[in-house]
Amino acid sequence: MYKIPDITFIGGGITGLLSARLFSEAGAKVTLIDQGLIGQESSWAGGGILLPLYPWRQAGAISELVSRSIGLYSSLSEDLLAKTGIDPEYCMSGLLMTELDDSTDAKQWCKKYNIPYQAATAEQIKLYPQAKHNALWLPTIAQARNPRLLKSLKQDLIQRGVNIIENCKIEHATIKASRITEISSDLQRFPVQQLVISSGAWSANLWQQLLKNHLIKPDIFPVKGQMIILDTPANTLKEMILEKDHYLIPRKDGKVLCGSSVEQVGFDKSVSEAEKNNLANFAQKLCPSILTNAPIIHHWAGLRPGTQSGIPYIDKHPDIQNLAINAGHFRNGFAMGPAAAQLLYDLITHQKTDLDSSLYALDATH
Repeated sequence: MYKIPDITFIGGGITGLLSARLFSEAGAKVTLIDQGLIGQESSWAGGGILLPLYPWRQAGAISELVSRSIGLYSSLSEDLLAKTGIDPEYCMSGLLMTELDDSTDAKQWCKKYNIPYQAATAEQIKLYPQAKHNALWLPTIAQARNPRLLKSLKQDLIQRGVNIIENCKIEHATIKASRITEISSDLQRFPVQQLVISSGAWSANLWQQLLKNHLIKPDIFPVKGQMIILDTPANTLKEMILEKDHYLIPRKDGKVLCGSSVEQVGFDKSVSEAEKNNLANFAQKLCPSILTNAPIIHHWAGLRPGTQSGIPYIDKHPDIQNLAINAGHFRNGFAMGPAAAQLLYDLITHQKTDLDSSLYALDATH
């Protein structure tokens, strides 16, 4: 048996890590449990663009979280680097979007959320001819290198004294008088005071397994995304590029990440040669002078936590007094993460929030 912490999180992706850090900063004793290794699922597998793909085409509830989150990453990254020595590689590389047939809507969204925008530059048009028409350049959009940000967050939590438990699959919850008193794996038992499920694509299954007969449950499902990395010299590609459903992300060391597919195939993380070729063809077509001969050095897949509308669940259970959820962020766990963590904190600690929390409620339409 472990000493009872103030708050326990099940799930150590970007959502769980940022939430755990916020509670730890406030002085809470925090335990973070993951069925695998911290940050090794969807958060690790993603691209790290700190903006949803075409946010004006998505629900306003997503933009409300994003607009409160993306400006926080510069100082967060500086703080993590100073405290841990691990550089999250936050970089304001800018985002070029091509072949936009709704650029008017895009500009209105940018104005509403104070995102600077302009037409593609002459240099960009020279490199990417398709940027000549219906393109938009957002110079202040940034990225973070997912694995490095996750490593730095994990190290920061360790240094703060957060109890991190890996390779521990929680399978049972004891509920007494409308409270969860204990959770357990097949080998260990953990008393809880406040419990948060932040298990990404596995959140709905875990919720149902722990609560069994409780009718209220989140509709969260896995959505596979395959990606590749191309090896190029540093500064080969300067900006992030988004065209239709695919994108290129240049890293500081020259690697170029290309993604991603959207596949509803359950909890299958296998990769396919067909999708690998599809991604490579996209990269080469978009940047033939740069990427035609660039070798593919890695190909992988991750499982995003999807909801029907892309809006996450951030809420307290209406009946079980000490249970909450922060999950279902689909492709936008990084872009929404800080504000989602803050909303969860405000709800659990009964603080006033400037967000309409009903948009993320368990009984809301997702």
